[in-house]
Amino acid sequence: MNYHILTINHDNLISETLWEIAKAEVEKRSSGSEGDGLEIGEKSVFFIGSKNGGKTTIILRCLDRDEPPKPTLALEYTYGRRAKGHNIPKDIAHFWELGGGTSLLDLISIPITSDTLRTFSIVLVLDLSKPNDLWPTMENLLQATKSHVDKMIMKLGKTNSKAASEMRQKIRNNMQKDHPDFDSEKRKVICKTLRFVAHYYGASLMFTSKSEALLLKIRGVINQLAFGIDKSKSICVDQNKPLFITAGLDSLSQIGSPPVPDNDIGKLHAHSPMELWKKVYERVFPPKSINMLKDIKDPARDPQYAESEVDEMRIQKDQELEQYKRSSSKSWKQIEFDS
Repeated sequence: MNYHILTINHDNLISETLWEIAKAEVEKRSSGSEGDGLEIGEKSVFFIGSKNGGKTTIILRCLDRDEPPKPTLALEYTYGRRAKGHNIPKDIAHFWELGGGTSLLDLISIPITSDTLRTFSIVLVLDLSKPNDLWPTMENLLQATKSHVDKMIMKLGKTNSKAASEMRQKIRNNMQKDHPDFDSEKRKVICKTLRFVAHYYGASLMFTSKSEALLLKIRGVINQLAFGIDKSKSICVDQNKPLFITAGLDSLSQIGSPPVPDNDIGKLHAHSPMELWKKVYERVFPPKSINMLKDIKDPARDPQYAESEVDEMRIQKDQELEQYKRSSSKSWKQIEFDS
Protein backbone atom coordinates (compact mmCIF):
# COMPACT_ATOMS: atom_id res chain seq x y z
CA MET A 1 0.00 0.00 0.00
CA ASN A 2 1.30 3.43 -0.92
CA TYR A 3 0.97 6.44 1.33
CA HIS A 4 1.13 9.94 -0.18
CA ILE A 5 1.73 13.13 1.80
CA LEU A 6 -0.64 15.89 0.72
CA THR A 7 0.60 19.47 0.82
CA ILE A 8 -2.40 21.51 1.90
CA ASN A 9 -2.86 25.24 1.54
CA HIS A 10 -4.59 26.32 4.77
CA ASP A 11 -6.42 29.10 2.91
CA ASN A 12 -8.33 26.45 0.98
CA LEU A 13 -9.73 24.89 4.13
CA ILE A 14 -12.26 27.71 4.37
CA SER A 15 -14.14 26.48 1.29
CA GLU A 16 -12.94 22.86 0.94
CA THR A 17 -12.84 20.00 3.39
CA LEU A 18 -9.84 17.68 3.72
CA TRP A 19 -11.76 14.91 1.94
CA GLU A 20 -12.55 17.18 -1.03
CA ILE A 21 -8.89 18.13 -1.39
CA ALA A 22 -7.81 14.49 -1.15
CA LYS A 23 -10.42 13.45 -3.72
CA ALA A 24 -9.27 16.17 -6.12
CA GLU A 25 -5.64 15.07 -5.70
CA VAL A 26 -6.48 11.42 -6.46
CA GLU A 27 -8.53 12.37 -9.52
CA LYS A 28 -5.69 14.58 -10.75
CA ARG A 29 -3.17 11.74 -10.46
CA SER A 30 -5.56 9.23 -12.04
CA SER A 31 -6.24 11.44 -15.03
CA GLY A 32 -2.52 11.97 -15.52
CA SER A 33 -1.75 8.25 -15.59
CA GLU A 34 -3.98 7.40 -18.54
CA GLY A 35 -3.17 8.20 -22.11
CA ASP A 36 -3.49 6.16 -25.25
CA GLY A 37 -2.12 3.11 -23.51
CA LEU A 38 -2.59 3.17 -19.70
CA GLU A 39 0.93 3.56 -18.33
CA ILE A 40 0.98 1.82 -14.96
CA GLY A 41 3.95 1.15 -12.69
CA GLU A 42 2.20 -1.54 -10.67
CA LYS A 43 1.28 -5.07 -11.71
CA SER A 44 -0.07 -8.10 -9.91
CA VAL A 45 0.83 -11.78 -10.27
CA PHE A 46 -1.48 -14.40 -8.74
CA PHE A 47 -0.09 -17.89 -8.07
CA ILE A 48 -2.62 -20.73 -7.92
CA GLY A 49 -2.20 -24.47 -8.30
CA SER A 50 -1.52 -27.80 -6.66
CA LYS A 51 -1.20 -28.00 -2.91
CA ASN A 52 2.50 -28.19 -1.97
CA GLY A 53 3.34 -27.70 -5.63
CA GLY A 54 6.17 -25.17 -5.15
CA LYS A 55 4.41 -21.82 -5.56
CA THR A 56 6.08 -20.26 -2.52
CA THR A 57 9.51 -21.49 -3.62
CA ILE A 58 9.12 -19.77 -7.01
CA ILE A 59 8.03 -16.48 -5.41
CA LEU A 60 10.92 -16.48 -2.93
CA ARG A 61 13.38 -17.22 -5.74
CA CYS A 62 12.01 -14.36 -7.85
CA LEU A 63 12.39 -11.96 -4.91
CA ASP A 64 15.92 -13.18 -4.06
CA ARG A 65 14.83 -14.21 -0.58
CA ASP A 66 17.03 -16.92 0.86
CA GLU A 67 14.61 -18.44 3.34
CA PRO A 68 12.87 -21.81 3.65
CA PRO A 69 9.31 -21.83 2.25
CA LYS A 70 6.48 -22.18 4.76
CA PRO A 71 3.02 -23.68 4.16
CA THR A 72 0.68 -21.07 2.71
CA LEU A 73 -2.21 -20.17 5.00
CA ALA A 74 -5.25 -19.49 2.81
CA LEU A 75 -4.27 -16.36 0.79
CA GLU A 76 -0.90 -14.67 1.24
CA TYR A 77 0.56 -11.45 -0.14
CA THR A 78 3.99 -9.99 -0.66
CA TYR A 79 5.53 -7.48 -3.06
CA GLY A 80 8.71 -6.65 -4.91
CA ARG A 81 10.26 -3.48 -6.35
CA ARG A 82 12.43 -2.90 -9.40
CA ALA A 83 14.40 0.27 -10.16
CA LYS A 84 13.95 1.72 -13.66
CA GLY A 85 16.57 4.45 -13.45
CA HIS A 86 17.93 7.35 -11.46
CA ASN A 87 15.25 9.55 -9.88
CA ILE A 88 12.51 7.42 -11.46
CA PRO A 89 9.91 5.78 -9.19
CA LYS A 90 10.41 2.03 -8.83
CA ASP A 91 8.02 -0.41 -10.44
CA ILE A 92 6.03 -2.41 -7.91
CA ALA A 93 4.86 -6.01 -8.33
CA HIS A 94 2.19 -7.45 -6.07
CA PHE A 95 2.47 -11.21 -5.52
CA TRP A 96 -0.56 -13.15 -4.32
CA GLU A 97 -0.58 -16.86 -3.51
CA LEU A 98 -3.62 -19.09 -2.98
CA GLY A 99 -3.01 -22.03 -0.65
CA GLY A 100 -4.98 -25.23 -0.19
CA GLY A 101 -5.08 -26.36 -3.82
CA THR A 102 -8.76 -26.22 -4.85
CA SER A 103 -10.26 -25.96 -1.36
CA LEU A 104 -10.32 -22.16 -1.09
CA LEU A 105 -11.67 -21.06 -4.48
CA ASP A 106 -13.82 -18.33 -2.91
CA LEU A 107 -10.66 -16.38 -2.06
CA ILE A 108 -9.90 -15.87 -5.76
CA SER A 109 -12.22 -12.86 -5.66
CA ILE A 110 -9.96 -10.93 -3.26
CA PRO A 111 -6.93 -10.11 -5.45
CA ILE A 112 -8.79 -10.02 -8.80
CA THR A 113 -10.92 -6.88 -8.92
CA SER A 114 -12.20 -4.61 -11.68
CA ASP A 115 -9.46 -2.13 -10.72
CA THR A 116 -6.58 -4.63 -11.01
CA LEU A 117 -7.92 -6.64 -13.93
CA ARG A 118 -5.93 -4.90 -16.70
CA THR A 119 -2.56 -5.39 -14.97
CA PHE A 120 -3.09 -8.92 -13.66
CA SER A 121 -1.36 -12.21 -14.53
CA ILE A 122 -2.19 -15.74 -13.40
CA VAL A 123 0.51 -18.35 -12.78
CA LEU A 124 -0.88 -21.90 -12.53
CA VAL A 125 1.54 -24.32 -10.82
CA LEU A 126 0.80 -28.04 -11.25
CA ASP A 127 2.51 -30.99 -9.56
CA LEU A 128 3.61 -33.44 -12.27
CA SER A 129 4.42 -36.08 -9.65
CA LYS A 130 0.63 -36.49 -9.15
CA PRO A 131 -0.68 -36.83 -12.73
CA ASN A 132 -4.06 -38.23 -11.65
CA ASP A 133 -4.80 -35.00 -9.77
CA LEU A 134 -3.47 -32.73 -12.53
CA TRP A 135 -6.58 -32.30 -14.70
CA PRO A 136 -9.14 -31.88 -11.86
CA THR A 137 -6.88 -29.36 -10.12
CA MET A 138 -6.25 -27.44 -13.33
CA GLU A 139 -9.90 -27.51 -14.44
CA ASN A 140 -11.35 -26.39 -11.09
CA LEU A 141 -8.89 -23.52 -10.68
CA LEU A 142 -9.17 -22.27 -14.25
CA GLN A 143 -12.98 -22.45 -14.25
CA ALA A 144 -13.25 -20.59 -10.93
CA THR A 145 -10.77 -17.94 -12.10
CA LYS A 146 -12.45 -17.47 -15.49
CA SER A 147 -15.88 -17.20 -13.87
CA HIS A 148 -14.70 -14.45 -11.54
CA VAL A 149 -12.82 -12.62 -14.29
CA ASP A 150 -16.01 -12.62 -16.41
CA LYS A 151 -17.91 -11.06 -13.50
CA MET A 152 -15.26 -8.38 -13.07
CA ILE A 153 -15.33 -7.55 -16.80
CA MET A 154 -19.11 -7.14 -16.58
CA LYS A 155 -18.68 -4.87 -13.56
CA LEU A 156 -15.99 -2.88 -15.38
CA GLY A 157 -18.32 -2.52 -18.37
CA LYS A 158 -20.84 -0.61 -16.28
CA THR A 159 -18.34 2.20 -15.68
CA ASN A 160 -15.92 1.84 -18.60
CA SER A 161 -17.41 -0.02 -21.56
CA LYS A 162 -14.37 0.65 -23.76
CA ALA A 163 -11.95 -0.94 -21.28
CA ALA A 164 -14.28 -3.94 -20.83
CA SER A 165 -14.48 -4.47 -24.60
CA GLU A 166 -10.69 -4.29 -24.87
CA MET A 167 -10.36 -6.91 -22.11
CA ARG A 168 -12.80 -9.29 -23.84
CA GLN A 169 -10.99 -8.84 -27.17
CA LYS A 170 -7.61 -9.48 -25.55
CA ILE A 171 -8.89 -12.71 -24.01
CA ARG A 172 -10.35 -13.84 -27.35
CA ASN A 173 -7.07 -13.04 -29.12
CA ASN A 174 -5.03 -15.02 -26.60
CA MET A 175 -7.23 -18.10 -26.63
CA GLN A 176 -6.29 -19.74 -29.97
CA LYS A 177 10.59 -29.32 -12.56
CA ASP A 178 12.36 -32.03 -14.27
CA HIS A 179 10.22 -34.78 -15.60
CA PRO A 180 9.03 -37.39 -13.13
CA ASP A 181 10.01 -40.89 -14.19
CA PHE A 182 7.05 -41.71 -16.46
CA ASP A 183 7.30 -44.03 -19.42
CA SER A 184 7.51 -42.44 -22.84
CA GLU A 185 3.81 -42.72 -23.74
CA LYS A 186 2.56 -41.31 -20.43
CA ARG A 187 5.07 -38.48 -20.64
CA LYS A 188 3.85 -37.70 -24.16
CA VAL A 189 0.24 -37.47 -22.93
CA ILE A 190 1.18 -35.06 -20.11
CA CYS A 191 3.34 -32.85 -22.33
CA LYS A 192 0.98 -32.62 -25.30
CA THR A 193 -2.06 -32.04 -23.07
CA LEU A 194 -0.42 -29.22 -21.15
CA ARG A 195 0.86 -27.67 -24.38
CA PHE A 196 -2.69 -27.66 -25.77
CA VAL A 197 -4.20 -26.13 -22.62
CA ALA A 198 -1.48 -23.47 -22.47
CA HIS A 199 -1.95 -22.60 -26.16
CA TYR A 200 -5.74 -22.53 -25.76
CA TYR A 201 -5.47 -19.94 -22.97
CA GLY A 202 -2.66 -17.97 -24.61
CA ALA A 203 -0.34 -18.88 -21.72
CA SER A 204 3.30 -19.81 -21.31
CA LEU A 205 4.23 -23.35 -20.29
CA MET A 206 7.37 -24.32 -18.43
CA PHE A 207 8.50 -27.23 -16.29
CA THR A 208 10.69 -26.54 -13.29
CA SER A 209 12.27 -28.18 -10.26
CA LYS A 210 14.86 -27.22 -7.68
CA SER A 211 17.46 -27.01 -10.45
CA GLU A 212 19.13 -23.59 -10.34
CA ALA A 213 19.14 -23.29 -14.14
CA LEU A 214 15.39 -23.95 -14.37
CA LEU A 215 14.61 -21.59 -11.48
CA LEU A 216 16.54 -18.82 -13.25
CA LYS A 217 14.36 -19.35 -16.34
CA ILE A 218 11.20 -19.20 -14.26
CA ARG A 219 12.44 -16.06 -12.54
CA GLY A 220 12.87 -14.39 -15.93
CA VAL A 221 9.29 -15.22 -16.91
CA ILE A 222 7.86 -13.96 -13.61
CA ASN A 223 9.87 -10.74 -13.93
CA GLN A 224 8.36 -10.25 -17.36
CA LEU A 225 4.85 -10.59 -15.90
CA ALA A 226 5.60 -8.45 -12.86
CA PHE A 227 7.74 -5.68 -14.35
CA GLY A 228 7.13 -5.85 -18.10
CA ILE A 229 10.70 -6.66 -19.16
CA ASP A 230 11.28 -8.35 -22.52
CA LYS A 231 10.20 -11.99 -22.52
CA SER A 232 12.48 -14.84 -23.47
CA LYS A 233 12.39 -16.17 -27.01
CA SER A 234 13.95 -19.53 -26.10
CA ILE A 235 11.86 -22.66 -26.56
CA CYS A 236 12.10 -26.35 -25.70
CA VAL A 237 9.39 -28.76 -26.87
CA ASP A 238 11.40 -31.97 -26.40
CA GLN A 239 9.27 -34.16 -24.10
CA ASN A 240 12.42 -35.79 -22.74
CA LYS A 241 13.53 -32.43 -21.33
CA PRO A 242 11.79 -29.79 -19.16
CA LEU A 243 9.38 -27.95 -21.47
CA PHE A 244 9.85 -24.20 -21.87
CA ILE A 245 7.42 -22.48 -24.24
CA THR A 246 6.56 -18.80 -23.88
CA ALA A 247 3.13 -17.61 -24.98
CA GLY A 248 2.76 -17.25 -28.74
CA LEU A 249 5.63 -19.55 -29.74
CA ASP A 250 3.61 -22.78 -29.95
CA SER A 251 0.94 -23.76 -32.48
CA LEU A 252 -1.71 -26.44 -32.93
CA SER A 253 0.17 -27.86 -35.90
CA GLN A 254 3.28 -28.31 -33.74
CA ILE A 255 1.31 -29.79 -30.86
CA GLY A 256 -0.51 -32.26 -33.09
CA SER A 257 -3.62 -34.30 -32.39
CA PRO A 258 -4.36 -35.98 -29.04
CA PRO A 259 -2.20 -39.09 -28.52
CA VAL A 260 -4.91 -41.67 -29.19
CA PRO A 261 -5.54 -43.96 -32.20
CA ASP A 262 -7.63 -42.26 -34.89
CA ASN A 263 -10.31 -44.96 -34.76
CA ASP A 264 -10.78 -44.29 -31.02
CA ILE A 265 -11.31 -40.52 -31.25
CA GLY A 266 -14.88 -40.89 -32.53
CA LYS A 267 -15.76 -43.13 -29.59
CA LEU A 268 -14.95 -40.41 -27.03
CA HIS A 269 -18.04 -38.30 -27.90
CA ALA A 270 -16.41 -34.96 -27.11
CA HIS A 271 -18.27 -31.70 -27.80
CA SER A 272 -15.23 -29.43 -27.88
CA PRO A 273 -11.44 -29.69 -28.37
CA MET A 274 -10.88 -29.09 -24.65
CA GLU A 275 -13.29 -31.89 -23.73
CA LEU A 276 -11.56 -34.21 -26.22
CA TRP A 277 -8.15 -33.59 -24.65
CA LYS A 278 -9.64 -34.09 -21.19
CA LYS A 279 -11.11 -37.48 -22.14
CA VAL A 280 -7.83 -38.60 -23.71
CA TYR A 281 -5.87 -37.50 -20.64
CA GLU A 282 -8.24 -39.21 -18.20
CA ARG A 283 -7.98 -42.50 -20.13
CA VAL A 284 -4.32 -42.62 -19.15
CA PHE A 285 -4.60 -40.84 -15.78
CA PRO A 286 -8.11 -41.47 -14.40
CA PRO A 287 -8.97 -38.97 -11.66
CA LYS A 288 -9.25 -40.23 -8.13
CA SER A 289 -12.65 -40.65 -6.52
CA ILE A 290 -14.52 -37.51 -5.53
CA ASN A 291 -13.98 -38.25 -1.85
CA MET A 292 -10.22 -38.51 -2.32
CA LEU A 293 -10.04 -35.35 -4.42
CA LYS A 294 -12.21 -33.31 -2.07
CA ASP A 295 -9.96 -31.01 -0.08
CA ILE A 296 -10.53 -30.14 3.54
CA LYS A 297 -12.82 -27.10 3.54
CA ASP A 298 -12.02 -26.07 7.11
CA PRO A 299 -8.32 -25.14 7.45
CA ALA A 300 -8.67 -25.53 11.23
CA ARG A 301 -9.05 -29.28 10.67
CA ASP A 302 -6.21 -29.57 8.17
CA PRO A 303 -3.41 -31.70 9.70
CA GLN A 304 -0.90 -29.45 7.91
CA TYR A 305 -1.68 -26.70 10.44
CA ALA A 306 -1.95 -28.91 13.53
CA GLU A 307 -1.03 -27.38 16.91
CA SER A 308 -1.60 -29.73 19.83
CA GLU A 309 -2.47 -27.14 22.51
CA VAL A 310 -4.80 -25.19 20.24
CA ASP A 311 -6.44 -28.36 18.90
CA GLU A 312 -7.02 -29.74 22.40
CA MET A 313 -8.67 -26.50 23.47
CA ARG A 314 -10.77 -26.54 20.28
CA ILE A 315 -12.02 -30.05 21.10
CA GLN A 316 -12.85 -28.99 24.64
CA LYS A 317 -14.79 -25.93 23.47
CA ASP A 318 -16.64 -27.96 20.83
CA GLN A 319 -17.73 -30.40 23.55
CA GLU A 320 -18.85 -27.54 25.79
CA LEU A 321 -20.82 -26.06 22.89
CA GLU A 322 -22.60 -29.36 22.20
CA GLN A 323 -23.42 -29.73 25.89
CA TYR A 324 -24.82 -26.18 25.95
CA LYS A 325 -26.97 -26.89 22.89
CA ARG A 326 -28.43 -30.02 24.52
CA SER A 327 -29.19 -28.25 27.80
CA SER A 328 -30.74 -25.30 25.95
CA SER A 329 -32.92 -27.65 23.93
CA LYS A 330 -34.16 -29.35 27.12
CA SER A 331 -34.93 -25.97 28.68
CA TRP A 332 -37.10 -24.88 25.74
CA LYS A 333 -38.97 -28.18 25.74
CA GLN A 334 -39.62 -27.79 29.47
CA ILE A 335 -41.05 -24.30 28.87
CA GLU A 336 -43.38 -25.71 26.19
CA PHE A 337 -44.66 -28.43 28.55
CA ASP A 338 -45.21 -25.95 31.38
CA SER A 339 -47.26 -23.67 29.15
